[in-house]
Amino acid sequence: MENERQIFSDEDLARQTQAGSLPAFDELILRYHRRVYAFVIQFCQNPSDAAELTQDTFVRAFQAINSFRPHRPFAAWLFTIARNKCIDHHRSAQPIADAPVPELPDANDPGRQLLQAEDRMGIWDQARRLLPAGQFTALWLKYAEDMSIGEISQVLQKTQTHVKVLLFRGRRVLARELASPEHESPAILPAPMGAALASRKGIA
Repeated sequence: MENERQIFSDEDLARQTQAGSLPAFDELILRYHRRVYAFVIQFCQNPSDAAELTQDTFVRAFQAINSFRPHRPFAAWLFTIARNKCIDHHRSAQPIADAPVPELPDANDPGRQLLQAEDRMGIWDQARRLLPAGQFTALWLKYAEDMSIGEISQVLQKTQTHVKVLLFRGRRVLARELASPEHESPAILPAPMGAALASRKGIA
């Protein structure tokens, strides 16, 4: 089993699932369950709802597996389903305006360092509070899931330029917030995050 996990790509397993292999789909669930849960809980903020949305995501993925095209990344396809489930969940609940959500820039250092700082500063909570949902989703997919701009574009159903703008705007808001007097000096942030956030002016 360990060898199979190393040999088969996600796309291989999806193709096997399309051919009727339940063990292949079980392996995909093992690979992605925690990641999908970590994604959806950022939106519903309720462990019980997040668990249900995660399960619904995989049920829907299995039902729609024949629509998956193996030449495209499986992760982007699966997270598109997860995002749609989150949207449906919010629509069925009381209206909660496009909840603030965070997102960081398209550069290498700032995003990585923000993730490293998350335990100390609650950066994801802060980002969720400050930014619109689209920016937060793009941020999460970029830095928590390490997706490319193209893959994020597929999940959000936006152009790649739009995704870059979302990342840029979110990062700018966070940089401004982290530089405000209410927060500790940027000097305590993992170097060189403070400088990187403050200096980035354009869309990478």
